[in-house]
Parts: sequence; C-alpha cells; structure tokens
Amino acid sequence: MTTPITLCGFAVSNYYNKVKLSLLEKGVPFSEAVVYPSQSEEMLSESPMGKVPFLRTPKGVLSESQVLTEFIEDNWPEPPLYPRDPYARARCRELIEHVELHVELVARRLYREAFFGGKVSEETKAEVAPLLEKGLRSYARLARFAPFIGGDTFTHADCAAWVHLPLVSQCTRKIYGRDFLDELLPQARTYLKTIGERPHAQRVNEDRKAAMEAYMAKAKK
Repeated sequence: MTTPITLCGFAVSNYYNKVKLSLLEKGVPFSEAVVYPSQSEEMLSESPMGKVPFLRTPKGVLSESQVLTEFIEDNWPEPPLYPRDPYARARCRELIEHVELHVELVARRLYREAFFGGKVSEETKAEVAPLLEKGLRSYARLARFAPFIGGDTFTHADCAAWVHLPLVSQCTRKIYGRDFLDELLPQARTYLKTIGERPHAQRVNEDRKAAMEAYMAKAKK
C-alpha cells in the first residue's frame, strides 16, 4: 500500500500516540487530522463508538488502536515491530493486551480527577487501588526490560507501554499521593527514559505537550 493514510484523533490521547509512534518507527507515510471524541452522526459514521483514534485508509475507515496496530504491521512489515516467531509474536501481543486491559483501563477511571479537573468518588478510588496494584504486579512478571519491554528488540509492545505507563505514575501520585509505578514496577523509570530518547518518541511527546496546552486552553473558554 502506497496511498497515504490519515490518523484521526488528537495527540493528548495515549491510544492515538501509541499508533502514531508505530507509524513513525516504521517510516509509514501518513497525515494527521485533529478529531475529538463525540457522538455526532458524522463522527459515528467513521468511528462507531465515537472514540479516537481511527484511521482513514484508501479502502475505508478502521477504528480501535490495536486493530490499527495490526493493520500497520500487515501492510508495512518492514521494519518489523512484531517478532517473526509465532510464540514470541503472541508474547508481544500479550504485553500489549495486559498493559491496556489490566493496567491502563483500570487507571483510566481516575483520569477525570487526575488530569481534567473533575472529581472521582472515594468509592471508585478505593476500588481502583487494589485492582491497579494487581495489574502492575502481574505486568511485572511479563515485562523483561532487556532493555525493551519484551526483550532486546523494540516492538509494538513498547509503543503501548511508553504511552500508557507514565499516566499510571502521574495519576496515582495525584490521587493517592503514591507512585504505584515506582513501587511495583521500579524498572519502568529507566525504561521510559530510554524509550523517550528515541527521536520518534521525542516527536510524539512534543506534539502531545502542544496538544495538551491547546486542549486545556480550549477547555477554559
């Protein structure tokens, strides 16, 4: 496939940035369109849940970040961001599934208060803490940090871990006054710094900061 594709969403979204980093690391030509989540008919015609990111392709629109990851790998297999070996490939997918389902999705329940000026009930905070601790402990059993999350090669699992784990650190410090990441996954601090030094990660981070400033300015109006 050579026709340019368009990544739709906004750079505050960690799932948007997961896909963006994959595209950049693979050298895939793409454009970006700023789109915010909504339930408008126009939005739902492209993203049935009204979520971002989604990807406009020559054959149609695809949604859900992991679907986009698989589409990218299938269409642009070089350089590979999944191992060739089927078992190793499955372990890489396992790392992605785990950090998103058992860590990020749990922590997401705190984001309203941690990042966006809202409030989260004390009941929710009490419920989230042990679930998040359990998710991080189990993720620690899977992650290798050698030096990458799955071993000696940068993969799609790093694109996911690098965008999700900092949010866990930030929101637990804000909500609980403790950094769950430092406590339960201490290797992550050096790991995140290592990934953050990659040129494409630096670009994603710079774009994220600019988008957050724009988003917060818009929210104040």
